Amino acid sequence: MVETTPAWDCDLAIVGGGIVGATLAAALKDTGLRITIIEAQSPQSLAQRQRAYALSLRSQEIFSQLGLWPQILPQIAAFGKIRLSDADYGRTVAFEQRDLNRPALGYVGEHRVLVETLQGDLAQQSSPQVDWRYQTQVLGMTEGEHCAELELESGGTRQILRTRLVVGADGARSPLRQQAGIKTKGWKYWQSCVTFTIRHENAENDTAYERFWYDGPMGVLPLPGNRCQIVWTAPHAQAQALVALDAATFIERFQTRTQGLFSGLELVSDRLAFPVQLMQSDRYVQSRLALIGDAAHCCHPVGGQGLNLGIRDAAALAEILHTAHNAGEDIGNVAVLHRYERWRRGENGIILAFTDFLNRCFSHQFWPLVMVRRLGLWGLYLIRPLRLFTLRLMTGLLGRTPRLRVG
Repeated sequence: MVETTPAWDCDLAIVGGGIVGATLAAALKDTGLRITIIEAQSPQSLAQRQRAYALSLRSQEIFSQLGLWPQILPQIAAFGKIRLSDADYGRTVAFEQRDLNRPALGYVGEHRVLVETLQGDLAQQSSPQVDWRYQTQVLGMTEGEHCAELELESGGTRQILRTRLVVGADGARSPLRQQAGIKTKGWKYWQSCVTFTIRHENAENDTAYERFWYDGPMGVLPLPGNRCQIVWTAPHAQAQALVALDAATFIERFQTRTQGLFSGLELVSDRLAFPVQLMQSDRYVQSRLALIGDAAHCCHPVGGQGLNLGIRDAAALAEILHTAHNAGEDIGNVAVLHRYERWRRGENGIILAFTDFLNRCFSHQFWPLVMVRRLGLWGLYLIRPLRLFTLRLMTGLLGRTPRLRVG
């Protein structure tokens, strides 16, 4: 028999305690709002994902506003150079930190570092307004006029949570989005991504590479300890074949693909393959519900934009909710939530279209298209304003800047 306990209440329930959901909570923890984070995994499992992410300059600014950057920076890698190249074409487009007059063009952080930093910041003793509910499943949501009710289950016990607003940060397959009947548009690509980590013996490790090839792009991102996170995109069958290769043969294939870029290579992680897709929700909000991160949109990993879009979603929604709360407005009212949707849906759409264009344009051997894209690379190489515009787009510096009121 399932036990039922009395209801308990909060102002904001965030379903999904990953990086994006926790960033939203960190941005609102000192606003007076009572926040509950509902996470299906344990704290340890949540932090154990074997993955690293490119962090844009905009994401760095957001974490700085939250006071978290001094904790994050010593544990991650910075890169001051980006190199963009196309298969066997001899011209490489170089972006340098002096182009933006910044100390770096971006950063690369491992999943564990980001999650544990956010968990520490949101621990009960330091953030009493935030209540974590680990190993808790959301069974359903019911919308009311003045609140939403979430039915939760944890350890065989069911609870009803009454909250003014539910935020879905529950991933690309978001059960909350599906239950709300919010449709999506997009498509699955013919490609999968193989992710892994290498260690090398090069003297320098401060460059990020985006290397396009006829069957898909490859991102190479520097990590501490002379390591690199690799995202190798290939057609599904080829990606599975790469995962199945023995380590020595795989490293040889990688050396060939990167044209001898690294010396003394060692594979230091498992190889993981996952299919990629483009997805944009028809809407991000409805009464008592808002979607952020992968629950609202997904893009091709080329350019490392996915997590950064989610972090900007969280910061934008935090600004909107804090402003509304201070003005005495109902934070779950759809008119308030539409301000967030108008801000982020269009900006995200631009990046989704940009990554789709890059992947489709460069993952092709149709010779007229090859000529057009190499003409484009030539233009990036020669025309500085075009190069700077592209760099600002890639680093998240275009678009509206979230202003977070922390403390």
